[in-house]
Amino acid sequence: MPNLQLRPSVAEDINHFYTYQLDPEANYLAAFTAKDPQDKAAYLEKYTRLLNLPTVNMQTIIMNNTIAGTVTKFEINGEAEVSFWIDKQFWGQGVATKALQMFLEIETTRPIFGHAAFDNFGSQKVLAHCGFIKIGVSKGFANARQAEIEEIVFKLD
Repeated sequence: MPNLQLRPSVAEDINHFYTYQLDPEANYLAAFTAKDPQDKAAYLEKYTRLLNLPTVNMQTIIMNNTIAGTVTKFEINGEAEVSFWIDKQFWGQGVATKALQMFLEIETTRPIFGHAAFDNFGSQKVLAHCGFIKIGVSKGFANARQAEIEEIVFKLD
């Protein structure tokens, strides 16, 4: 995939990311999303703040000169976690897998964890293709589904 690139995210990218998460199917699959995905001001404030945190590595995925998504390392309770979101028009093309592989060359914090809703098979495949191992299952409240659901926990050493 020669036309795929990563670059550090900038504030202007966040409007694109906001738009992607408005898609009902994408939001449902992600499951663990904002309480109100329509609240643009809250979304922009949160992700603009994250850009400036030293524990966050947010990269913008560029495919054929188009912003295709984001991949991010952040920390929760001192543990590194990875998250990715791909614009729906790029689903099923290997963009998420290649972007995460590239990201893991830049972001060398290990161990690093990934989570995916129990029925988000696409994200589970991406994590597995990138060397993450399923280590367990947890439960949490999924705002996008308004219910407690299981999520699969993955780890990369």
